This record gives sequence, structure tokens and C-alpha cells, in this order.
Amino acid sequence: MATSHSRIELGRALRAARILAADPDDLPQVFTIIEALSGATLKRIADRMATSETGRKLLGERPDIVDVLADREALARLPEGSLGRAYLSFVERENISAEGIRDAAVRGTTGRTPLPEPVEWVHGRMRDTHDLWHAAVGYEGDVLGETALLAFSFAQTQNPGIALIIAIGLVKTLGKPEARSVILDGFRRGRKAAWLPGQDWASMLALPVDEVRRRLSLEAPPVYTRVNSSEVKAVAAAA
Repeated sequence: MATSHSRIELGRALRAARILAADPDDLPQVFTIIEALSGATLKRIADRMATSETGRKLLGERPDIVDVLADREALARLPEGSLGRAYLSFVERENISAEGIRDAAVRGTTGRTPLPEPVEWVHGRMRDTHDLWHAAVGYEGDVLGETALLAFSFAQTQNPGIALIIAIGLVKTLGKPEARSVILDGFRRGRKAAWLPGQDWASMLALPVDEVRRRLSLEAPPVYTRVNSSEVKAVAAAA
């Protein structure tokens, strides 16, 4: 019998996918899709984390990185060119916050039964470090950049929920071979890179972002033309 944290809810995911396809800014739908389709993904991530010294330490201590990421004054005091400053620039440029992402996740998973520890912590950790991945991997927060980072994430986690969101992005880029190429290259980059879920991000915030990229086998940030959500909404409205 499937446990509460491995059950697949395809109908719920598809309903959320239809909403997300029309409005890519509806972030709670992203979390609904991922929750509905993740199955045993989070357990697999926790098990893999437990195979490394760093991962075991994180699982034992279960730090709340949002406390660190929410302190923008402290981030601003970090050296110029550091990962922490790159993260701060990203969230300020995109007008988002770690707290806002967490709130959107709560709205998208209303009534969710907490998972057994340490899987529940891994669930939050994957959500709360997403924008650090943006800063390190180099994708912007536009629709194309988000989809490309999700393709990177899918290569690292094999999460079926993420696969559905990527599929929406690929459909939206029909007739745009350059955009599709950016998404597919995200998957290639994810396969090549070090395994990001098991990284101690807080310990790397003060390091030069270029050094972090070398440590994690990340290539230089890709150059691409942004695809903003307003464009996607306009196309959906005209259809």
C-alpha cells in the first residue's frame, strides 16, 4: 500500500497544470503539482543525503536556511561577487523572498499531512534552496529560466512532478527552438553537475560565486533571451 508521502494524485496534478499553463505566475500550483506527483522522491533524496558526511550532518541538525536568507542586511555585508550577494541580487531583481516562496508552498499544499522526519525537512529544504540554485546555476526568474532550472533539477532528482511542469514549458515553447534548446540544455547541465540537494549552502554564501561553481561542476551562466510571464499570458488569452 502506498504511504501518504508516496501516493500519486494525477487528477489533482493535471487540474493544477491547466491553471499553471494559463498563468505561470500562479506559484502555489507549482507546489500542488510537485506534491501530487513526487511519490517517493523526497525519501530517495533523504536516503542519498545520508550517504555523505555533509548530508548526514544536515539531516541531523536540520537547519532552517530561510532564517539566513531572510537577513538581507547580513547578505549585503558579504563580499562582492560572493554567492550570498548573487542570491541577494537575484531575489531583489525578481522581487521575491524566501519567506514568500514558503508562503506560496503552504497555499499550494493546504491540508497536507506532515511527512515523517527527516523527509519533511528535505521537503522544505528543496523548496527553500531553490533560489540559491538560481544564483549558482545562473538562470533568471523568468518563465524560461524557471523551466530550464526545473530541467536541471529533474536531472538531479527525477521528480515526476517537476517533469510535468517541464512538459508544460516545452509545449509553451513550440515554434521557439532557441527556448526549447535552453530548457533541454538545463537537463544536460544538471546531469553534469555535482548533486546540489546534499550541499551545505549556508557554508558557501561568503565564497566567490565562481569558486562555488567550480566546486559544484557548474558551467558559466547561460546567455538567453528572457520569456516573461506576460508574454505567456497574452498567448494563452489569444488562443
